[in-house]
Amino acid sequence: METRIERDSLGEMTVPADALYGASTARAVVNFPVSGMRAHPAFLWATLAIKKAAARVNRDLGEFRARQERNPDAFRGRNPDEVANAIIQAADEIMRDLTDNHGAVYGKQFVVDVYQAGAGTSHNMNVNEVLANRAIQILGGQPGDRALVDPNDHVNMGQSTNDVIPTAMRLAALRLLQELYPALAGLAEAFDAKGQEFHEIVKSGRTHLQDAVPMRLGQEFHAWAVTVRKNLTRLQLAQKELEELGIGGNAIGTSINTQPGFPQRMAQALMEDTGFNLYSGEDLIELCQNTDAFVVVSAALRTLALDLNRIANDLRLLSSGPNTGLAEIELPPVQPGSSIMPGKVNPVMAEMLNMVCYQVLGNDTVVAMASQAGQLELNVMMPVMAHNLNQSLTILTNATRLFAARCVAGITADSERCAYYLEHSMGLATALNPVIGYINAARVVKRAQAEGKSIKEVVLEEGILSAEEFDRLIAQSVGGQQPAGH
Repeated sequence: METRIERDSLGEMTVPADALYGASTARAVVNFPVSGMRAHPAFLWATLAIKKAAARVNRDLGEFRARQERNPDAFRGRNPDEVANAIIQAADEIMRDLTDNHGAVYGKQFVVDVYQAGAGTSHNMNVNEVLANRAIQILGGQPGDRALVDPNDHVNMGQSTNDVIPTAMRLAALRLLQELYPALAGLAEAFDAKGQEFHEIVKSGRTHLQDAVPMRLGQEFHAWAVTVRKNLTRLQLAQKELEELGIGGNAIGTSINTQPGFPQRMAQALMEDTGFNLYSGEDLIELCQNTDAFVVVSAALRTLALDLNRIANDLRLLSSGPNTGLAEIELPPVQPGSSIMPGKVNPVMAEMLNMVCYQVLGNDTVVAMASQAGQLELNVMMPVMAHNLNQSLTILTNATRLFAARCVAGITADSERCAYYLEHSMGLATALNPVIGYINAARVVKRAQAEGKSIKEVVLEEGILSAEEFDRLIAQSVGGQQPAGH
């Protein structure tokens, strides 16, 4: 493999000749061969967006020109604004490649493991070096010519890892939330559609896994739709925690080495470029120290995971069987369920959702523990927080979309099975309370159990109600109106 020599403050490092990264990245590759996992594409996109905005703001504030005035040899005599524009162009190229081509061209340049130097310095320098060397190429130079475009002095101008990384975390989470929202809305709509489809099916409700009062099968599905929508609203509220930016605070939030107004200009530039509602924080020191915004979002994802896990388990239980379980509903068969038992079909989509939810719960624990590990002016555990939060957002988006399309949309109901369970449920006696009172209703239950009869049979034999009156009473107990649409 052909190589070249790159330099950083510690000295020389050998890098592949075709690599756009430099010495700092090469050191991180040697230091942290931990997991083989690389930065999430949304996190890369967010970091690049910050670098692009910084080059534009520093150019417009005259900082590139000021640096050339202080050092006439800077930029090898080139127009400093031309250098800023090359950085912007490089950022645009790489962001487009990540978004449109899944990083086919530039993705291999981001090689730092997710478990890396505290605070994310290795990730920040990886992006700085790739942008610098691509900008050098745009200007007609050779990668490694730091006198033309320097990853620290030019790409990282006015920034620090300590304000870049938390800002990138916010932007990445905001972007991924916009993908999760329609997936959740689609799942809620799928549950609502089944709620309408199954409205006429009356079944036995269950509490403590025992027979309870009658209900409509559609009501069960509608309730799940409401739960999903509540979680969607909760996440939209949590999103607001991410909109306050600390970029421009630099190393510890004091805005050292930045022009006046740089933080506000950065927030405005990022808002224009991303379309998110962003603003510069009230106290940049606090934003450098405190990572609770990510805890709030992760906690909302944890709640979503708990709810989705419960719903998936309910669907597995209601579809259990087909001959030795409840089997009130049937989940669509999407693949053979066994390598040894012919004809067996398993609730694999619900099982997949279960596993995703367990992973999100674990990720939330990591985010919480990493957040409380902050010390004095900085939290150095941000890389692992970013990795876990971004993973939770991604897998929940994919899992809910798949679950809605490949499971919920294809669910069918066994109305005869539901009717059979309802007819033999002791819970029907509860509807008799207003007619004959609790004690007499309990007596009916005991007789039905002792004689192996249904509640309806005992009621008719004792002349408590006619068949029509009994059926009307049960219908009233489950409600006759369909739930309002959404």
